[in-house]
Amino acid sequence: MQNFDYMTPTRLIFGKGVIEKLPKVMAQFGPKILLTYGGGSIKKIGLYQKVLELLKDREIVELSDIQPNPKYDPSVLDGVRLCKEHNVDVILAVGGGSVLDCSKAIAAGACYDGDPWDLISYKVKAKAALPIVDIITLAATGSEYDSGGVISRTETNDKIGYIDPLLYPRVSFLDPTYTFTVSKKQTAAGIADAMNHTIEQYFTEDTTLLNDGFCESMLRSLMVNGRKCLENPEDYTARAEMMLACTYGCNRILSLGNSPSGWPCHGIEHALSAYYDITHGEGLAIITPRWMTHILNERTLPRFVKYGINVFGIDANLDKWEIARKAIDETYRFFESINIPMHLREVGIDESRIGEMAHHIAVNEGLDQAYAPLSEKDIAEIITASL
Repeated sequence: MQNFDYMTPTRLIFGKGVIEKLPKVMAQFGPKILLTYGGGSIKKIGLYQKVLELLKDREIVELSDIQPNPKYDPSVLDGVRLCKEHNVDVILAVGGGSVLDCSKAIAAGACYDGDPWDLISYKVKAKAALPIVDIITLAATGSEYDSGGVISRTETNDKIGYIDPLLYPRVSFLDPTYTFTVSKKQTAAGIADAMNHTIEQYFTEDTTLLNDGFCESMLRSLMVNGRKCLENPEDYTARAEMMLACTYGCNRILSLGNSPSGWPCHGIEHALSAYYDITHGEGLAIITPRWMTHILNERTLPRFVKYGINVFGIDANLDKWEIARKAIDETYRFFESINIPMHLREVGIDESRIGEMAHHIAVNEGLDQAYAPLSEKDIAEIITASL
């Protein structure tokens, strides 16, 4: 078991109607709020109006139209500018993980005099950040309970996971009813995203029985409840359990004491969505079974056997290689069963830039240090197999 240093400073407020506590929560911060949100879904479900009503005595500046795979330019830069121009005290992010990821970069950039990309690219360490409160409307990324976010810079095809302890949200509001209207496409992508967060922390060198149990239970819960959410979008119990599972996905609870993962599927997918702006969860679902097939060997075989038996209930008496291959097939079939496109060509990616992307990944993602080290050639083969 590996040494670790862990802290989770985020307060989670979970359940129906918890937004009524928003005024009291926001009162602990200054009066000027930057309200960040995406394309308008919060207005359709009445959440935008509710927030304004609850905070009618506060000064609110708005940043809207934050896109999936949030962009450095314009969203982060616009948010930083607004914070500085209006002397903002706190950021309130309302929406999915992309809105919150963007808000985290804004929070740090607002307290820095230079180019915010210096912080995102780790050239400079942030010394301060604005406090962040969020109201999550999409179960997927787990950004509401971690200190990181992913930011894309279109002109350089960079998509960087920016992590800093200063970026933990102070408070996260999680009301599963706000996810009732999420489309089936985005619900499925959220399931895949959270499953991959779990898988990447499960497939590591040094693990514990405790963490393995957490991960295996997470995966079973996401598959069972994810299907229920797709069948009946207003199944509160299923939406609630899926939302909590997604929240646990990225804040290291699943991997305390484990060896580092390297997050190879995320490393590959970041390039795919940076170059082609595809849906993150769909990209992960496409890549993951091909990555599994690529790394299956004598050393990794026991891990796949355990995964197959404990997650999918595959007969433990079968040949170990058969169990492992069945486990990979079951992973693929589950993603396929929730109507995720399972080939890159289906989401607009062909072979024309594979070499370029593989080189970009090999240089920038450090996957030669992953659980199963990947060279540039390995990365290209995984992407090719995913076409």
